[in-house]
Amino acid sequence: MKSIKFVLTVILVISFSFIAKANNDPKNDKIATASVISKTVQKLLKEPDFILERDFSITLEFRVNKKNEIVVLSVDTDYNEKVIADYIKSRLNYKKLGEKIKSKTYILSVKMVRIS
Repeated sequence: MKSIKFVLTVILVISFSFIAKANNDPKNDKIATASVISKTVQKLLKEPDFILERDFSITLEFRVNKKNEIVVLSVDTDYNEKVIADYIKSRLNYKKLGEKIKSKTYILSVKMVRIS
């Protein structure tokens, strides 16, 4: 189906910066956690309702609460920050993750790519 709107593909960079005070997870647990988070975020950010004029990166800081829900703390981007922040918050806030992970704050890099 042809459309005027651009289709966005979310490419998640699975390099996380864990900024919780205590970080004693084994390496395999970190990889599993990153995988759960990135798959969930990628799924939730599909099919945006805005037109993308260029590729851009987003730094997303969020917390996973005791209910295993994502709570967006901040969205940092150099492209249309208000629209992007509103979009990400509406898609991610209080959405449950597929598997139980440790409640703490995470930083995730997301790359949004325009596909023509």
